[in-house]
Amino acid sequence: MFKIILLFALITQITGLAQDILPKWPDVNYAGDTLVGHRLDIYLPQQNAKHSRVAVIIYGSAWFADNRKKQSFELFGPALLKAGFAVVAINHRSSRKAIFPAQVHDTKAAIRFLRGNAERFSLDSSFVAVIGNSSGGHLAAFLGTSGKIKRHSVGEVTIPIEGNLGKFTNMSSSVDAVVDWYGPTNFQAMDSCGSQMNHDAADSPESTLIGGPIQENGERCALANPTTYVDATDPPFLIIHGNADPLVPPCQSEMLHQALQQQKVTSELIVVADAKHGPGLHESAYFEKMTHFLLNALDEKRNKK
Repeated sequence: MFKIILLFALITQITGLAQDILPKWPDVNYAGDTLVGHRLDIYLPQQNAKHSRVAVIIYGSAWFADNRKKQSFELFGPALLKAGFAVVAINHRSSRKAIFPAQVHDTKAAIRFLRGNAERFSLDSSFVAVIGNSSGGHLAAFLGTSGKIKRHSVGEVTIPIEGNLGKFTNMSSSVDAVVDWYGPTNFQAMDSCGSQMNHDAADSPESTLIGGPIQENGERCALANPTTYVDATDPPFLIIHGNADPLVPPCQSEMLHQALQQQKVTSELIVVADAKHGPGLHESAYFEKMTHFLLNALDEKRNKK
């Protein structure tokens, strides 16, 4: 089980170039406390723009880590900086320290913090994209589909979605584009549609996240699924998944894509033959697809004004 979880959290192909890039503002706390899980790093592109559009990246860790922002930058950051984005790599609390929806509250607080401090950090917060892989893809997708939702109920369970973390609760946590790299979207369906990992187990990443075995907690699972919140106001999505992923089966991305299409939300799904949980996907061709998608989303938003 331990080896499988390590694979689930895999972030590979870190380049020496990325390791040489330092954040302009490292270890900024976005929640007004001292938690490592509430820190972010801000990197600015070399272009001399007064304010740079924003790409927020969220790491994959099976929700078990609270400090992998550096690794997520090393994976996605160089391509995003090259495309002219300010890159913000964020931490969030581990599911072993705080269960769902704590991670959602964290990521939303980080978005609000960036909007509240846009001038201070030379950011153009009129366009904020979010990118994540694996569990980070789940959180990125959740940000995309839950933008204006404060609270939500499924059956007898109600949870706060927005939360009140940090000092900028008057700011919006909505995002303008989402790139979801092989993130879970429907927890209770993961084992039934092809996973080689036992997600139904009481100690699985998903069960740990929601605070109990997923097949015994259908309402909490539904509340944690990004697909639950899809509506026609959602931003455009790019979803990338390997068809040989042994840990998060590609049906997870297919379900999200179908839900978005049913609401006529712009969604592109790329399923890569023979690619696994990262290997076969973390390549320049797909990083270019990511940046091309984001630049198109930026242009489309500008053209609507």
